Amino acid sequence: MTTSTTQAHRIWLFDLDNTLHDASPHIFPHINRSMTDYLMRNLGLDESAANALRIDYWHRYGATLLGLMRHHGTDPDHFLHHTHQFPQLKQMLVFQRALAARLRMLPGRKVVFSNAPRAYANAVLAGIGLDRSFEAVFGIEQLGLQPKPQTRAFRHVLHALRVPAHRCVLVEDTLPNLRAAKALGMGTVWINRGSTHPACVDVKLRSILDLRRATHLVR
Repeated sequence: MTTSTTQAHRIWLFDLDNTLHDASPHIFPHINRSMTDYLMRNLGLDESAANALRIDYWHRYGATLLGLMRHHGTDPDHFLHHTHQFPQLKQMLVFQRALAARLRMLPGRKVVFSNAPRAYANAVLAGIGLDRSFEAVFGIEQLGLQPKPQTRAFRHVLHALRVPAHRCVLVEDTLPNLRAAKALGMGTVWINRGSTHPACVDVKLRSILDLRRATHLVR
């Protein structure tokens, strides 16, 4: 198989938050507040207890939702809907305007693979001008409510796309997710401005605009 043919068969799996856009300044604080408010309203907790429980479940299960489902019988659709409302989403988005053009130049198929709900992911992609850049969007619902870095999340995506792991490259900002991808045989790209380069990372980029530096990640 020639290099150009192999590149055409590569699948890029893109994380969403803090990978395709910068969620830290406005989006993540808003989601955290919304989740804390949800726990206050639905579990009868004060703000301090609700915030502590939100963080505890996030650390223990990888997602606050999983803890709520396990210990409180929370309906996942109700939780995801009420904690991902963004009346002023466009004003909150921070992103690289050149990214759409860079993605068009990147050889291979492109998919979004996020722990966020798909409706939110689609709204963000539309807001940053990337709604036509990907052939599919996998949100937490399409992962069977099993978030990265759980192996089952990756298996859901691989099964849906009907591809082996070694044909995929995960582009992420979160190291545990990259470790899980590497263990499955995927290529890994870490978007990070720090100085460390862990063994699970094939290519480290300070900016997602430099993605063409990772085009050699082909099995």
